[in-house]
Amino acid sequence: MLKSSFNAMQVFGKLLSCLVILSSLIFVGFSMAADITNHQNSKQQNTRKLNDVQQAIAKQESNIFNTNKNRSTLEQQLKNDDLAIAKAVKTISDTNQQLKVTNKKIAALSKEKQQLAVQKNQQERILAQQLRSAYTTGQHSYLKLVLNQDESKKIQRTISYYQYLNKARIKEIDKFQATITQLMQVTTQHQEQVAQLKTLNLNQKKQQNSLSKNKNKRSNTLAYLNKKLLSSKQQLAKLKSEEANLTAALQKLTALIRAEINLMGLSKLKRKLSWPIKGRLLRSFGSQKQGYLKWKGVLLGAPIGRQVQTIHNGTILFSDWLKGYGLLIVIDHGNGYMSLYAHNQALLKSVGDRVETGEPIALVGQSGGQDQAGLYFEIRHQGKAVNPKLWCK
Repeated sequence: MLKSSFNAMQVFGKLLSCLVILSSLIFVGFSMAADITNHQNSKQQNTRKLNDVQQAIAKQESNIFNTNKNRSTLEQQLKNDDLAIAKAVKTISDTNQQLKVTNKKIAALSKEKQQLAVQKNQQERILAQQLRSAYTTGQHSYLKLVLNQDESKKIQRTISYYQYLNKARIKEIDKFQATITQLMQVTTQHQEQVAQLKTLNLNQKKQQNSLSKNKNKRSNTLAYLNKKLLSSKQQLAKLKSEEANLTAALQKLTALIRAEINLMGLSKLKRKLSWPIKGRLLRSFGSQKQGYLKWKGVLLGAPIGRQVQTIHNGTILFSDWLKGYGLLIVIDHGNGYMSLYAHNQALLKSVGDRVETGEPIALVGQSGGQDQAGLYFEIRHQGKAVNPKLWCK
C-alpha cells in the first residue's frame, strides 16, 4: 500500500515537472515570437527611414543638378546678352565715327561751296569789266581795223590790245565755267552727305533702341541668375573653375606667341606705365576673393562706356567672351609679359591687331555677370600674376 502510494507520488512529481517545463517552453516561445515581431517591425521602420533618406538625397541631388543646369543655361544666356550688347555698342561707336566724318565733310563742302560762290561772283565782275572795256575800246570791228590803212602803227597797237583782251576774256570764261562745274559737283556732294547724315541719325536711334532692349534682357537674365544662390563651397568651386579656365586659356595663348623683336616686355617700365582707366580701386591685388582664393589683379570702378587704353604697345592675343570674365582682351607685350582687361562692354580690337601705348582697345562695362560697372585688370609674367601697382603709377 505504502509502496503504491510512493509510486503514485513519483508519477505525479514527474508529471508536475513536465508541466513546468512545458510552461517554460511556451513562455519562451511567446517571448521569441514577440522578439521576432519587434525585430521585423524595427527592421521595417529602419528600411522606411533609409528609403526616406535616400529619396531626400536623390531629391537634393536632383535639385543641385537642376540648379546647375539652370545656371548653365542662364550663364549661356548671359553670354549671349553680353555679346548682343557689345555688338550694339560697337555698331553705335562705328556710327558715331561715321557721323563725325560726315559732319566734317559737310563742313568742308559748305566752306568750299561758299568759297566757290565768292569766286564765281568775282569772275562775273571781271568778265563784266572786260566786256565793258572791249565795248569802249572796240567800237569798230576787228576786220575794219585790219583793212584801215591810216595810222598803221596805232592800229597795230589797238589790234594787239584787242587780242590781249580777247584772250583774257576767254581765259576768264573758261575759269568761270570750271567754277560753275565745280560748284555744281560740290553742291551735289553736299546734298548727298546731308542725306547720309539723316540716314545715320535714323540708324543711330534704331541702334540705341536695340541696345536698350538688350540691356533690359541682360538685367532680367542676371536677376534670374542671382536667384539661383550658391553656397560658399559652391561659389568657391565656381571661382576656382573660372580661374582654372583662364589659366588654361593663357597657357594655350602662350604656346601660340611668336616672339617679336620690337616687343621688349615691361621689365624696364616699373612705375612708368599709366593705368588703363581712371577709376576708383574696388579690389586690390592679393586681397581675399573667396575662401583661400585671392585677387590676382585689381578691379577698378568706372562709368559704362569709358575708353579702356592699353598700358603699353603689343599684339592682341585674345578678344572674346570668357566665363567669369565677360568680354576679355589679352595683350602680349613681349618677353613673357601680358596684360588682361575684363568685364568690358565692347571690344574695339581683334586678335592679331597691333596696338600702341594709350590706344583705346575696349569700353568699360559689366559683362560676365557683374552687378556694377568696372574694369578687371591683370599683369602677368611667364603666366604668373604680378601686382599691377609695381608697374602703373
